[in-house]
Amino acid sequence: MIHVKALSKNYQIVQRDPGLKGAMKALLKRKYMTKHAVKNVNFEIQQGEMVGYIGANGAGKSTTIKMLCGILTPTSGEITVSGIVPYKNRHNNAKNIGAVFGQRTQLFWDIPVRESYDLLRHIYEVPEQQYKETLALFTEVLNLEPLLPIPVRQLSLGQKMRCELAAAFLHRPKVVYLDEPTIGLDVAVKVKIRQFIKQMNKMWGTTVILTTHDMQDIEEICTRIIIINEGTIIYDGNIQSIQDQFGHKRLIHFDLEKDENMKLPEKLLGFAEILSHDPEHRKVTLSITSKEMSTASIIATMMNDYEIRDLTIADPKIETLVEEIFNRGL
Repeated sequence: MIHVKALSKNYQIVQRDPGLKGAMKALLKRKYMTKHAVKNVNFEIQQGEMVGYIGANGAGKSTTIKMLCGILTPTSGEITVSGIVPYKNRHNNAKNIGAVFGQRTQLFWDIPVRESYDLLRHIYEVPEQQYKETLALFTEVLNLEPLLPIPVRQLSLGQKMRCELAAAFLHRPKVVYLDEPTIGLDVAVKVKIRQFIKQMNKMWGTTVILTTHDMQDIEEICTRIIIINEGTIIYDGNIQSIQDQFGHKRLIHFDLEKDENMKLPEKLLGFAEILSHDPEHRKVTLSITSKEMSTASIIATMMNDYEIRDLTIADPKIETLVEEIFNRGL
């Protein structure tokens, strides 16, 4: 479905000194710096695959997606999406794809959601019967009925994202690009969106490429992940392999009842380490360093030795995983 070979994208950035003098100098004689946003990227994605395309901010994720959509022209390399070169044939490529780009809306701001969908039906030339069947399904699965008569500008973020997802899948595209589709949403809405994406993939064999900083999205939706760092792919493989190696790398934040001289219990030596300790606010953060001891056992050991008022468990950030994978040379 998607073929990418030796793909690169460079930007020319004007360099100038600060102030009016620098501006005048840059006007007469410009100096450029080359920014390598994507460097020699290669991958193939089969029809029906759901792939997580992840990395730290500025790693090159959005640039790659924009080239796949046909918005950007590559500096070098090859791209085909369903046999079409996106930047050479944007019109035909757009018929086959759907996209959700975080906070950017494809719905029409001042008219009701239903009328936005009707306009999209005409833009994508969707047969009327298919449109009615698809909209009825989305209305049921995403609970859109109360939202259809409301102008988009009056919707909450969670309501708008549900409507955006429906719009992206409305013409039953072969490929859907989802760039941070659950950003800023509460847990209930995230669950509904994840279920919807998996259901559409199962029904129509839709190929999904997901970029996100939410590891829960990746774990529940994707079976394969591609990790990009500084424009270069550093990992492409099964998500289970990453989970086995790095899934234990959680952080546990404890709020203590008393201002104590905090030391790591002997039972936890070799299994966890103190990442930070704030005696003034009675807070301590442990980093789990081994998968040989469960999170529950670590919490139980801490509660035996200290009076715990509250605790939270955090999964590792994408940036942390990328840095560790990069350091290990995987």
